[in-house]
Amino acid sequence: MSQYAKTASLEEDSEQIVFVVDDDESMQVAMTHLFRSMNFHVKVFSTGAAFLGSEFPDIPSCLVLDIRLPDTNGLEFQGVLAKAGIHIPIVFMTGHGDIPMSVKAMKAGAIDFLPKPFRDQDMLDALTRALDEDRRRRNEGKVLSQLRRLFESLTRREREVLSFVISGLMNKEIAHRLQVSEITVKIHRGHMMKKMEARSVADLVRKAEMLGVKRTN
Repeated sequence: MSQYAKTASLEEDSEQIVFVVDDDESMQVAMTHLFRSMNFHVKVFSTGAAFLGSEFPDIPSCLVLDIRLPDTNGLEFQGVLAKAGIHIPIVFMTGHGDIPMSVKAMKAGAIDFLPKPFRDQDMLDALTRALDEDRRRRNEGKVLSQLRRLFESLTRREREVLSFVISGLMNKEIAHRLQVSEITVKIHRGHMMKKMEARSVADLVRKAEMLGVKRTN
């Protein structure tokens, strides 16, 4: 890594970070200057292995990845990241790309595929889309994590009632299925709705779908 690729500590950055993996020192310098000019925190690596060995702060981030690296092919590295569970939006850049290569990268989830030399604005536009995508993913992940905690707080009976409710059954029908009184179902249903922080049945259905809760036939 060149002296230009060294970055300030994360404490000096506020909200987002751009990782660059490219073994071309001139590109390292250019990308570092460009991204810092837009107040992005930047970390640059010469190899994919170096990137994998780094720490990933819990803030919106994206990866600017050269298609040809000393230790790996950029498309292969994209697959390595996916298998490792590292979900980071990727902007590819290449001096040797072709249409089939770009199509493969985009099908695998890349945000953009920029041939060198590219306009600074094209790269910045791609970064904006990538960071927005990562921010959306992180927000959805937090919402889902919270929903899982709510669901785990339910008792076995409350989960059963939830499944019946999202299936469209009325309290009387649920009571018959569970062989309990209708008032008992109402109590379980009230507790379940409160624990799930559901404002309505429609809201409960939406949350259940996010959690992958199956409906009862």
